[in-house]
Amino acid sequence: MRIDYPVAIDSDYAVWGAFDNHYWPAIYFADAGGLIRHHHFGEGGYQQSEMVIQQLLAEAGSAGAGHELVSVDARGAEAPADWATLRSPENYTGYERTENFASPGGAVLGKRHAYTAPAQLRLNHWALSGDWTMEKQAATLNTTNGHIAYRFHARVLHLVMGPAVPGTSVRFRVLIDGQPPGAAHGVDVDDQGNGTVTEQRLHQLIRQPGPITDRTFEITFLDPEVQAYAFTFG
Repeated sequence: MRIDYPVAIDSDYAVWGAFDNHYWPAIYFADAGGLIRHHHFGEGGYQQSEMVIQQLLAEAGSAGAGHELVSVDARGAEAPADWATLRSPENYTGYERTENFASPGGAVLGKRHAYTAPAQLRLNHWALSGDWTMEKQAATLNTTNGHIAYRFHARVLHLVMGPAVPGTSVRFRVLIDGQPPGAAHGVDVDDQGNGTVTEQRLHQLIRQPGPITDRTFEITFLDPEVQAYAFTFG
């Protein structure tokens, strides 16, 4: 993503808890003296956020920040969400924060388990099938041909995932409503739905040209030891 400055990682939610935060995303703006001067909860408000940053930089004596708003040419996974058609919220695959998990019997916490998927999924419900270990922050596939299904309503579907063992790769295949995605494939798969996971990051798997309606997403992993963390939609 061409980010060349330090990024703080808050995996234990220490900063989250210290702010008594209840939103994602949540943006807090601190001035040069460390005082919180502004906040914004949720997506949107980008121009206002940029203006707040410019104001705080000016107050701190910066002369090079400028006052023009940045024009962003966002493409691929960085492209903004289609808010008019978005009906699916972000969801996690780890048991600590997941919602609407629909595999019969529910989640088995922290232990290997053979999951199955129901015949049908309600909107924004998801399921595992195959030999998985559901941990706090991720679901880890233990054998080949593990499967995740998700019923969603959005133009774009992303999955944050990666190989459980660094330096390895995991092949996968994606379907939408039981068919290869064709023109609806994301940047990380081809039109037949084939792709390979080589690193832990956000993967764009579906980007529909339209029409946008309730659809069932399926991903099958042809190799073991993959970790899935979160679904996001746009």
